[in-house]
Amino acid sequence: MATGNRAVVFHGIEDMRVDTVDYPKLEMPNGQKAPHGVILKLVATNICGSDLHIYRGSFAAPEGMLLGHEMTGQVVEVGPDVEFLSEGDLVSVPFNVACGRCRNCRARHTEVCETTNPDASCAAYGFNLGNWDGGQAEYMFVPYADFQLLRFPDKDQAMEKIRDLALLSDILPTAFHGLMEAGAKPGSTVYIAGAGPVGRCGAAAARLLGASCIIVGDYDQKRLDLVKRNGCETIDLSQDVPLTDQIEAILGEPMVDSAVDYVGSEAHGIGSDADKLMPQAAINQVMDATRAGGATGVIGVYGPDPLAPTQEGQEGTFPLDFGKVWIKSPRISAGQAPIMHYNRELMMAILWDRMPYLSDMLNTQVISLDEAPDAYAKFNEGSDEKYIIDPHGMIKN
Repeated sequence: MATGNRAVVFHGIEDMRVDTVDYPKLEMPNGQKAPHGVILKLVATNICGSDLHIYRGSFAAPEGMLLGHEMTGQVVEVGPDVEFLSEGDLVSVPFNVACGRCRNCRARHTEVCETTNPDASCAAYGFNLGNWDGGQAEYMFVPYADFQLLRFPDKDQAMEKIRDLALLSDILPTAFHGLMEAGAKPGSTVYIAGAGPVGRCGAAAARLLGASCIIVGDYDQKRLDLVKRNGCETIDLSQDVPLTDQIEAILGEPMVDSAVDYVGSEAHGIGSDADKLMPQAAINQVMDATRAGGATGVIGVYGPDPLAPTQEGQEGTFPLDFGKVWIKSPRISAGQAPIMHYNRELMMAILWDRMPYLSDMLNTQVISLDEAPDAYAKFNEGSDEKYIIDPHGMIKN
């Protein structure tokens, strides 16, 4: 058994390092024994756009915190109370840490577990949300394993599709959740704000759902090209043309059935305001673009940001154009995704080749653990790649 553990560790703003830390134990963050947990050998562990909030300093984190919340791993140690998992099983780890026992978990709202974070009804690996170590590492501990972990039915088949299955911890179910909250269905017209990895997963998920016209808006032409070649329409938000006019040029009408904000408070304006940070821009755009009686999903992260240029943004208060859209009887849903609500079905869609375009749309790139700090810097500069860390060299090129 291994005795050490190399991991990506936060040392300050824009300062990620690969350090050797303690090998994980079957223990909760407070030191309590966790016979319901397992230790995983990480096979794939991704860098997420949400990690950049920590990297940039927008989301406060203590120095020395282990990062990472998108993990796929192999079980190497099983707690005595674990009944349905065995050593050698290949599993996906939902980023929400959830007990499976509280009122919210029993209602399948694992994104707001009431017990795994003493400070709030929300816990996640690799964030300052309950002191759970992240999984950009060689090994990690996962509690409540029978409840939390999604086991792949065939390890060899899973390893052949690991680039796609690695997305099940967060961004693919998160993207799907946004579409569900926005009421997307076969034949729907959909607008997706943001062509980052989550937005591109949203475009892929909209195709899986049978949406008709899928429109993606962004400023980065390389990212837009990835969705364009996979059957989506695109809008360059740097053009000085109102969003609804650009949608009308594509659809023949200025609004869509469903719209999802995959950007959050790091949004910029349109056209002449494209270089200006406008935290409220994306959410106002999707509300404006949604037809009367339609629905809007807000998946992008909104919260207090110490780096915001205004006091309102620092406090997490955003000016919304709600008065303008109220007359449309809007339905708006926001928040983190309950990953376990969707991950098994999306796993089956991947295993049965219902999303063959996923890796191309995401532009997944496999890197070593030592390359992670440099990948953070590239991603922060706007890289169109989705970085998958392979700590043990187990993923075929």
